[in-house]
Amino acid sequence: MTLEEIRQNRPLQTGLGLAFGIVFGFLLERGGVTEHAVIWGQLLLYDFTVVKIMLSAVLVGMIGFAILRSLGLAEPHVADPSLGTHLAGGLIFGLGFGLLGLCPGTVAGAIGRGSIDALVGGAVGLVIGTGLFATVYPRIGPWGARTGRLPWRTVSDLLGGVNLWLAVVPVAVLILVVLGALEYLGL
Repeated sequence: MTLEEIRQNRPLQTGLGLAFGIVFGFLLERGGVTEHAVIWGQLLLYDFTVVKIMLSAVLVGMIGFAILRSLGLAEPHVADPSLGTHLAGGLIFGLGFGLLGLCPGTVAGAIGRGSIDALVGGAVGLVIGTGLFATVYPRIGPWGARTGRLPWRTVSDLLGGVNLWLAVVPVAVLILVVLGALEYLGL
């Protein structure tokens, strides 16, 4: 099967998405970030488990994407960023995160773990939030997308369109330094 056939095969794409989602949820659970106490520990700056897991995921994803792009197997599909959309999204995400102590990914993992508060509060919140977004976005989306439009899409663009690896390597080193410092400090 060629790469183009894989891309065009919707059932395979759905199956791959489901499989990767299950693996992602499993890893979130194993990492402990579906625990309410771990999330609150992060918010109160005494448990950096969430930061370590997220930085590790960014590192692996960034290097994996760079390799796939270098091989011609992937291309970035980045929405035009703007302050309006980022602020609105951040406020909505922060409200849900602060009220429940879980983000959408950890809600799914916590539901899989059997958490009733994640099932009731998280699933209901996701459905309500999705419904509100679907209702409101057609009316305010164009405003938000135009408000504070940012002139770049990727870190490579931000750095003047440098070669992808010239952006990936320093960011990877920075992430490794931060992870090492967190471990050294016992956080």
